Amino acid sequence: MLDGNPRLNLASFVTTWMEPECDKLMTDSMNKNYVNMEEYPVTTDFQNRCVNMIAHLFNAPLGETETAVGVGTVGSSEAIMLAGLAFKRKWQNKKRAEGKSVDKPNIVTGANVQLCWKKFAKYLEVELKEVNLRDGYYVMDPVKAVEMVDENTICVAAILGSTLNGEFEDVKLLKDLLVEKNKQTGWDTPIHVDAASGGFIAPFIYPELEWDFRLPLVKSINVSGHKYGLVYAGIEWNIWRSKEDIPEELIFHINYLGADQPTFTLNFSKVPLNNTIWFESSYWSVLSIYSAWLRGISKHNDELQRQCNGAQRRIGEAGKFNIVSKDIGVPLVAFSLKDNSRHEASEMPR
Repeated sequence: MLDGNPRLNLASFVTTWMEPECDKLMTDSMNKNYVNMEEYPVTTDFQNRCVNMIAHLFNAPLGETETAVGVGTVGSSEAIMLAGLAFKRKWQNKKRAEGKSVDKPNIVTGANVQLCWKKFAKYLEVELKEVNLRDGYYVMDPVKAVEMVDENTICVAAILGSTLNGEFEDVKLLKDLLVEKNKQTGWDTPIHVDAASGGFIAPFIYPELEWDFRLPLVKSINVSGHKYGLVYAGIEWNIWRSKEDIPEELIFHINYLGADQPTFTLNFSKVPLNNTIWFESSYWSVLSIYSAWLRGISKHNDELQRQCNGAQRRIGEAGKFNIVSKDIGVPLVAFSLKDNSRHEASEMPR
């Protein structure tokens, strides 16, 4: 049934409907290959404009004529790999300059992180230090996270919109605690914010919440276009605070398709369904999001929040469930059975 009706897919945080104009744009662009920037310069311009708009949305400290630093990827896994690579290489360069070992890098996260973080740690040989969750507290505790930081920590990863219950981790408190520890130790441990779910929610529903580049230790942010970015599955954005946060040796320059083309991605040729048409449709949607932000309003997110509040109220009134989602987070309702002696949670979707 789900194969026949994607609109019934409520489990994987993906957009299942777009405007007819976007559908047509995608169909008309199916035969493009984004990697050939000389052949498709306007598509490249679309990506760069999307990066700039998202960077401004996330309060990147850009000058009036300064270009934002970022890239579109095929999903969270590629985005996290690239962000992690940048942190690891910067840490290695610093340690080598100090004459110290680079054998044991680590990264600190909560145990609630998405699988892509575990892949990054295993594939790129970085120790994953996970802050354990506890009953009633389903996100990373900033205090415990900072306690786990040592001189080999390449970064601390905070989640803006946990997969478990939609909750935002306290990035501001994490920053404050890290600033103090860095001051005491002489380290400069940075922060990455995995805003795959919450990056297109927080700026509109919680504009005063400090989680982004307003915090100096936040060096990079990833956000999913195909979650709350209003685009079909297959696009993630990775934004860096400045060009200094990507070591130059990780950027490749190629010229066999024409002029010099800098690239910082894991793959080269890209299947059309994961590149050109997504940049173009993302540009359409990001324009809508950005203009809504400029007006100080986002009807889409307001409606999501209204429906979320209504669903939470009605589920609570049933008297059979514990609400485990929090007031500040992505607009979803997470709940558990009060009495699981008669039913398993897995039975509820059926």
